[in-house]
Amino acid sequence: MKKGISFLACLSIFVCIFAAAGSFDTSAATTPAFIYGDVNGDRTVDALDLSLMKMYLLGTITTFPSDQGKNAADVDKSGSVDSLDVSMIKRYLLGQATLPDPDVDQPPVLEPITIPAFSSLQANAKLPDPFMYKTGAKKGTRITTKSQWEQRRYEISQLAQAFEYGVKPGKPESVTASYSSNKINITCKQGSKTISFACSIQYPTTGKAPYPAMIGVNMNTLNTSEILKLGVALITLPADEIAQEVDGSSRGKGKFFDLYGSTYDAGALIAWAWGADRLIDALEMTPAANINPTKLGVTGGSRNGKGALAIGAFDERIALTIPQESGNGGASGWRTADAQMAAGQNVQTLSEIVGENVWFAKALNQFVNNTTKLPYDHHEIEALCAPRGLLVLENPDFEWLGNLSCWNTATAGRMIYQALGVQDNMGYSSIGGHGHCVFPASQQPEVTAFIQKFLLGQNVSTNVFRSDKTYTFDKARWIDWTVPNLQ
Repeated sequence: MKKGISFLACLSIFVCIFAAAGSFDTSAATTPAFIYGDVNGDRTVDALDLSLMKMYLLGTITTFPSDQGKNAADVDKSGSVDSLDVSMIKRYLLGQATLPDPDVDQPPVLEPITIPAFSSLQANAKLPDPFMYKTGAKKGTRITTKSQWEQRRYEISQLAQAFEYGVKPGKPESVTASYSSNKINITCKQGSKTISFACSIQYPTTGKAPYPAMIGVNMNTLNTSEILKLGVALITLPADEIAQEVDGSSRGKGKFFDLYGSTYDAGALIAWAWGADRLIDALEMTPAANINPTKLGVTGGSRNGKGALAIGAFDERIALTIPQESGNGGASGWRTADAQMAAGQNVQTLSEIVGENVWFAKALNQFVNNTTKLPYDHHEIEALCAPRGLLVLENPDFEWLGNLSCWNTATAGRMIYQALGVQDNMGYSSIGGHGHCVFPASQQPEVTAFIQKFLLGQNVSTNVFRSDKTYTFDKARWIDWTVPNLQ
């Protein structure tokens, strides 16, 4: 105990102060081992628990009175008790958030993944089976239940980070945030290094606070006026500030690399995803920003669309992902782009993209002219968003973006959503007649529907899979697997 104050004395003081405060009874008919937020073990989450949490972080107390106090205090289930947990309890007491149920919301226990050596990877010209384990004791077996998707999804994520994007670091040692003048200011510390960046927020004049929000990667090239009319805020993530991507000379430059070192093997896209993670952390701890951190979408056009897909794929706190004309390394698959190029079309491929810019880790370079050795492809990157919302926006007029490749990739990606019983949670819309990332009014209905469903909680149809150009998915060429009926 620090400063000579006994725990019981502190407890008595705060009982007196908060005895009259309102509380939220979280007890249920069945009694879980503990209740998230109930750090003193009285089966209630109230102002006393919040005060004890603050005292713990200040070092005034070093333990909680409940045997399960530390587990209960870790309300964001990060493995540590920090300011984010305090923020979540604050929001709960204000009626702006819910706390997890220890009997329902426990994260699945995921088996560690051993990344195979490049030399051991077997070439496969078809789109890899998204339902088959590729590593470990289960290698070669297929999932049969929806619950097993979490392990398969984790495996895809680990393989993609190891071979393509770079490994996304977890939360730094310290993340703090403040809000002022329609900006949320974020500071991250790791060891002796500190970085800061700010994200601007534009609020709607309709709707109800705390507002859902669409995060724009560097910018938002959708119809932002229509989004605001829905009662949804707009947040701009300064992605290029976090990781530069001017050309090949940009590798290792940006605030992410200031924190983790210029030689850290991460592409700009995964660094942007890390930056979006920190933005969400900041929103969770800053109620004054009036943004609902459980109702967030992300979008971006062209290279920023590649970033939007990476953000949605690697953070399950994103409820809706809308990549716009993202091309290869985004909604277009590596294998399908190679095939389109081989057919005589001018399409960006993996072998070209790794020399153009630093969007991906250097680890991807070993797959130049070896894309068939990748143990996954981008139909599975799209499916990392499942069962959350995903709307892929494309433009068939731009061959370089892999228009046919995107169609093929999305067709296979939607099969994964189908197996999970949420086919309509993924949509695809490819409409031409406009410039690159010049958003056409004809795509607004599907954008509106997906925002209404995933950010506003409305019961609307999101069954869309269309193009104004005729494409045919060559099933025999691209898949040698069936869509299972997952239980």
